[in-house]
Amino acid sequence: MMRTKKSTRAAQYLALAAYLVFLAFPFLWLISTAFKPARELGSLHPTWIPKDPTLDNFRQAFDEQPLLRAAGNSLIAALSAALIAVVIATPMAYVMARHRNRVSKAATGWVVISQAFPFVLIIIPLFLILKNLHLINSLLGLIMVYVVWSLPFALWMLVGYVRAVPTELEEAAAVDGAGRVRTFVSVVAPLLAPGIVATAMFAFITAWNEFFFALVLLKTPEKQTLPVILNRFIGSEGVADLGPLAAAAFLATIPSLVIFAIIQKRITGGMLAGAVKA
Repeated sequence: MMRTKKSTRAAQYLALAAYLVFLAFPFLWLISTAFKPARELGSLHPTWIPKDPTLDNFRQAFDEQPLLRAAGNSLIAALSAALIAVVIATPMAYVMARHRNRVSKAATGWVVISQAFPFVLIIIPLFLILKNLHLINSLLGLIMVYVVWSLPFALWMLVGYVRAVPTELEEAAAVDGAGRVRTFVSVVAPLLAPGIVATAMFAFITAWNEFFFALVLLKTPEKQTLPVILNRFIGSEGVADLGPLAAAAFLATIPSLVIFAIIQKRITGGMLAGAVKA
């Protein structure tokens, strides 16, 4: 029996290790490629570790494309979209979770169905709306699109967090004389902090990595975001400038990793705190 448990645990660790290697492979390949000189990139016998590591790919990437400006545009669009999506989704999720009637059920069903919509289905009406509002080639227009796109899933996530908050806490607050708004702000919202942070992170990463909407809606290089600029390292015939592309893509992943590293302890700690309070 003991030997069976050890074998099962070893198999679980092996499967977990294989999964981690599978997830890490693209990122490790990206780092390796970013530091390889041109002659190693064209080698018929590629190696994991560059024999002669160089920063030339990073210099070339910054010389050829406005990476810093594009990163600034991406940061503005992603942060704004995440903040607005969370501000809108949090009270809506509370209403949908606490008032289970036909309207809330229909809204929940619509949220689920909307996740099946392809990008091309909504880009045409969004383009026409933004054109009438004179928001084509505008970061404000792009932020509006990102909010619309991330809002359904943000709602879906937050509804689950709201339902995990015991209603007894709200009933106790009502007995003490607190109204709906005060109960939500003082009692429910603090318990939702881990969910709000996780939802904001989801919305940020979705907007940071998004390419299709930005490509269609932003026309001038001054307004384009990082994924669109990265696309410029691929020539008109589909031939990629691999070294600078890998270097730029590696730099583009850093903000997401830094933000996740900063808040992941807060998410975990908040979840544990919420579980204890519940």
